[in-house]
Amino acid sequence: MSGANASLDRRLHLKSSRPARYEAMFEIRAFEDRVQAMFFEGLVHGTTHTCQGQEAVSVGIAAAARPTDKVTCTYRGHGHALALGMPPLTVLAEIMGRRIGSVGGLGGSMHLCDMSVGLLPTFAIVGAGIPVAAGAAVTAQVKGTDGAAIAIFGDGAANIGAFHEGLNLAAIWKLPAVFICENNQYGEYSAIHLTTPVENIADRAASYGMPGEVVDGQDVDTVEAAVAGALARARAGEGPSLLEMKTYRYAGHSRADTAPYRPEGEFDRWYERDPINTYRRRLIDDGDLTEEEAGRIEARVTARIAEAEAEASAADQATVEDMFTNIHAP
Repeated sequence: MSGANASLDRRLHLKSSRPARYEAMFEIRAFEDRVQAMFFEGLVHGTTHTCQGQEAVSVGIAAAARPTDKVTCTYRGHGHALALGMPPLTVLAEIMGRRIGSVGGLGGSMHLCDMSVGLLPTFAIVGAGIPVAAGAAVTAQVKGTDGAAIAIFGDGAANIGAFHEGLNLAAIWKLPAVFICENNQYGEYSAIHLTTPVENIADRAASYGMPGEVVDGQDVDTVEAAVAGALARARAGEGPSLLEMKTYRYAGHSRADTAPYRPEGEFDRWYERDPINTYRRRLIDDGDLTEEEAGRIEARVTARIAEAEAEASAADQATVEDMFTNIHAP
C-alpha cells in the first residue's frame, strides 16, 4: 500500500473505530514524549513545541475531516500532522532535519506539510493560518467542490488582527470554513485570563454572525461530533463556525520551559481528565477494548516510533545547499 493510500485508510479507520482513535492519541503522546527527550539529548536542533495533553483535539478533528479538506495549524503541529495521517517517520525526520523529512529537512519542527493528507504548511507566525484557511475555502467555493477548510489556532491568536479579518471575511462570503481555537489555557507564558477579557473565545462568534460552540477538548468523541457538525454546515453552504476546544498542554511552551508560572495544583486537576487515560478506561468499560488489546496497541506504537527514530537517525542530514533546490527563478 502506498503512503498516500495508507494515510487515507488510517483516516477512514478513525471515523469508524474507537480503538483506532485510542491508538492515534497514544501515538501522539509517545511521539511527543520522545521528541522532548531527544531535544535534551541533543538530537533535535532548533526549537520544539509539543502537545502532550491535547491529543483528543488532533484526533477528533482528523476523524471528522476528509483527506481532501485543507487544514492549517500552528507551530505546535506534530499531533495534527500525525492524526491527519503523516507517518511518524516523515514527521520525526523533518524535526531532526533529515532529507527524508516531509519537506526535506528544511522546515524542522515548526514547518510541517503534507498535501496528500490536506495539511498546508504549519505556521510559526501566530494566527497566520486563519486567513490562509479562508483563502483555501474561497478556492473550494469558486471551484464548486464540497471541500472545506479548517483553521486550527491557539487562544493567543484570538486577540490579533488576522482572527478578526479571517472570520469576518468568511462570514461575509459564507465560506466553507471551520475555525477551531485550541484553547490550552496559555498563550506562550501568559494565562488566558490575563490577556483575554471574555471567558469563552467561542462567544466572539456572535460578532461575525456565525455559530460558536465551546467543546470539551479532553473527549475525542465529543470533538469529532462538534467538528463533523460544523463541517456539514460548511459543506451545505451555510457558512463558517467557530469552535473552542478547551484543553491543556502538559509541557511548557517550548524547549526547556518547565512552566513555573502555573498555579499549584492546576496541572493535577487537568490530568485527572487526561484524554488518553480516560478514553482507555471508557473503551474497556464499554467492551470496545480489553486490557490485553490496549497493551498490544501501546507496544505496537512504541515499536513504531522506535523504528522511525532509528531510520530517521540513519538518514542524511539536510545541508545548506539543499535550501536552494526546488527554487524556480523567472
